[in-house]
Amino acid sequence: MNQAVSEKRTVGVIAGRGIFPATFVEAAKKKGVRIVMAAFKGETEPEVAGEVETVEWFRVGQLAKPIKFFQQEEITECVMIGQITPGRLFDLRPDLRVIKILASLSERNAETMFSAVAEELGREGIKVLPSTTYLEEYLPGPGPVFGPKLDEAGLIDAAYGMRMAKEVSRLDIGQSVVVRDGTVLAVEAFEGTNKCVRQGGDLGKGKNVKLVKVSKPGQDLRFDVPVVGPDTILACRDAGVSTVVIEARQTLVLGLREVKELCETHRVSLHAQEEVDQTG
Repeated sequence: MNQAVSEKRTVGVIAGRGIFPATFVEAAKKKGVRIVMAAFKGETEPEVAGEVETVEWFRVGQLAKPIKFFQQEEITECVMIGQITPGRLFDLRPDLRVIKILASLSERNAETMFSAVAEELGREGIKVLPSTTYLEEYLPGPGPVFGPKLDEAGLIDAAYGMRMAKEVSRLDIGQSVVVRDGTVLAVEAFEGTNKCVRQGGDLGKGKNVKLVKVSKPGQDLRFDVPVVGPDTILACRDAGVSTVVIEARQTLVLGLREVKELCETHRVSLHAQEEVDQTG
């Protein structure tokens, strides 16, 4: 590695699917950061892989080879961003390193698995950074974000949905609920947000229906940040869900320009809500 490259901050990216990796790469490059990407076949978008200086492809379930790749590139810090298709977490062809990690876990879910991977990377001298690194502008503060503003009744329902979603997340079931007029219509679990939205929209008949998405208590920012993007708004439009409520400063809004256009075109409200104090 030449002197010019070594003086430039270099960050490794372990990239899953979706627009999250592309958003991070764009933001990091604006800061003059060199990106080295570990991409996964069938998950990482080929287009984003083409935007980085150095990339190598792996299959889901490999860890030893990505670690060796990062070490060869002198990576000492990385981010884990993007999704892995949920079903593939239960259909792994793990290498020996992953087998050892899985054997050490009393509970096998996305959080424990990714946390164990982060610890393994740390033992190899590779620190896992918060996935919000360089993305402060994508974390809206409280209040209206895009689309129609909520009226008083809408704000009351948003606060109710926030309380319900926080309780669901505390139980580690999911991070989203769909509500209407003080009633929970659907709760996100393993099936993911979009299926939760479809179920809630069907039950709510398209009237005053809200998707509420929150962070988990003690959320690990390295790999567990709630995200909404264009697909979220389109799913709500198709399901007749009129409002998306996110937790202020804790939820990434990716594809900002497209999200704004979709909210305005389809009259979907995007509102950032602060966590409701339940102690009073």
